[in-house]
Amino acid sequence: MERISYQELPQGVFTGMLKTEEHLRQCGISTKELELMRYRTSQINNCAYCLDMHFKEATHAGESPLRLYSVSAWRETPYYSEREQAMLALAEALTLLPEKGVHEDLYEELRKHFSKEEIANLTLAVAQINAWNRVATCFRFTPGNYKVGQH
Repeated sequence: MERISYQELPQGVFTGMLKTEEHLRQCGISTKELELMRYRTSQINNCAYCLDMHFKEATHAGESPLRLYSVSAWRETPYYSEREQAMLALAEALTLLPEKGVHEDLYEELRKHFSKEEIANLTLAVAQINAWNRVATCFRFTPGNYKVGQH
């Protein structure tokens, strides 16, 4: 049962988060890539509301349902580019944050596919979706009714 609906939240609660979202929309990383990463992160965090939202946003951005269904097994499938694999590895590493942080090998793989600015923006995007997952999970936003572009 929903504890607090998205509409009931005080406007100031998300002011900074919404500014971050605006930055991410304009940072140069494709919506399709960001939505794939957001979907995978939401899987790890078991956030039903965000899974619903980002599945719909990703398919709207041109992502295939097959790649979304399979993303939890991205290492075992041929569907993801090396760039996407590096992005997904970063998302998993930052979401599950190992005691010793992001391994040097992962960072070097990221540098093959992303600029330093893009890595910084990806890091921010992973942190942002983790924050949204925690908000949606705490307040138990109701999944299933999200419409593309709603937020």
